[in-house]
Amino acid sequence: MTKPTEAQFLNSPMGRELTQAELDSELSAQGHWQGRYRLLMKLGSRMAPLDAALRQPDAEVAGCESATWLYHAELDGHHYFLADSEARIVRGLLVLVLAACNGLTSEALSQVDLDGWFTRLGLADHLSPSRASGLNAVVQAIQAQGR
Repeated sequence: MTKPTEAQFLNSPMGRELTQAELDSELSAQGHWQGRYRLLMKLGSRMAPLDAALRQPDAEVAGCESATWLYHAELDGHHYFLADSEARIVRGLLVLVLAACNGLTSEALSQVDLDGWFTRLGLADHLSPSRASGLNAVVQAIQAQGR
């Protein structure tokens, strides 16, 4: 299986273009779900896709309706993730997840409350059950890899 290099993890803009606080502010500024949805789609379209060689079956997250790939590396005690999905809305959600999780220590990663953040932003109420389940599978995979 092809795996990302250390440089790909460290140099990837995924989840680092905007901080969690900046994303929180941008999403909270949208007064309604449609505005948040458009912003998520925009974030997803701005995220560079994984190289085709990295779209390996072994990296697919089980439980996602659309194909979603996740890679993890622990470098100098910090966790880094690369991810991609066939679905633009999922790609936008991945930007949020990666912004909250990339570069954290195991202890800090265990303290990240993505469910609470998504609930506060009103995202949890508007995701389809299958999309929410897939997002939960990604979050659980990240937390498991961070232990």
